[in-house]
Amino acid sequence: MKRPLRALVAAGLLLASSLVAVTFGGNASADTQICEQYGSTVIQSRYVVQNNRWGTSAQQCINVTSTGFEITTLNGSSPTNGAPTAYPSVFFGCHYTNCSPGTNLPIQVSQISSATSSINYRYVSGATYNASYDIWLDPSPKRDGVNQMEIMIWLNRQGSIQPIGSPVGTATLAGRTWEVWRGSNGSNNVISYVAPSAISSLNFSVLDFINDVRNRGAITNSWYLTSIQAGFEPWQGGVGLAVTSFSAAVNGGGTPPTTPPPTTPPPGGAGCAVKYTPNSWNNGFTADVQITNTGSSALNGWTLTYNLPSGQQVTNAWNATVSQSGSAVTARNVGHNGSVPPGGTASFGYQGTVSGAYSSPTSFSLNGATCART
Repeated sequence: MKRPLRALVAAGLLLASSLVAVTFGGNASADTQICEQYGSTVIQSRYVVQNNRWGTSAQQCINVTSTGFEITTLNGSSPTNGAPTAYPSVFFGCHYTNCSPGTNLPIQVSQISSATSSINYRYVSGATYNASYDIWLDPSPKRDGVNQMEIMIWLNRQGSIQPIGSPVGTATLAGRTWEVWRGSNGSNNVISYVAPSAISSLNFSVLDFINDVRNRGAITNSWYLTSIQAGFEPWQGGVGLAVTSFSAAVNGGGTPPTTPPPTTPPPGGAGCAVKYTPNSWNNGFTADVQITNTGSSALNGWTLTYNLPSGQQVTNAWNATVSQSGSAVTARNVGHNGSVPPGGTASFGYQGTVSGAYSSPTSFSLNGATCART
């Protein structure tokens, strides 16, 4: 969770303290120290650097340079099984009404032709933190409040901390293989890409990560990219952590998504089989769903429908677009898994909440035809 930039006092007033430097416009012409909880300043007439201390009342200060920032004071700490103390970061776009100068964000995903970024970090030892690159998206062109989807790229993880949710597989992006986690913090959904070892610099396509999240069914092309941010989430220690350089560019000129082809029913008899593998705990569950085309012709797009037992509610899904109305669930393929040859399979999964004893759904229909259970 990332908290908003707050007004320091009534309009036009700033705290008069030699320890606090807060700028809401213009550039940091020389090194600028920010200790105010949500203080920020602008660098390169293009990016905003923010202190963003939201998880502790202890003092945190950052020193802002012309290319990035360094954590210089960090007195707070948080248990490693909870949220971090802060997210000092540099960003392009809009974050809680604070927009970087001249930004073209929010922009609809379908209109993005390219989105690139480069980042350089400096790390320290003996601290518990992650170096996180955040990508925020929302169904609306939102410039304030919490967005519905947070993509986190963990370039470094130190200490006994982990992303929100649970692992759901791997992805190869930016020339590397990442462990993918998926979950919700109660305010927004989160998909995290965790590097197996520390990465101190990265020059990559932000759009590749957005497209991967879209292909997992978490967003659509009609959603909006609102901001891209790079910084640190410290839990314990972290003085000396620094973003030494940051750049980002999002270009329009993309094309709207094409209308997907109509689905075709499974040929011959049932034509399909479904394997439903749940994992439940006190108040939640995940489910992996595998669809097998047992017919003699290829599926050209699929829609799986079924009813969840009472007390179950889907919260987020991957590799399918999943919606729920009452107990009725509808799961539709995403771009990369719509074509299923005879004997082939397509899989998706989701996370949900449960009230009472857990049980699995008992019957499934694919494109209107009843499927066998495996």
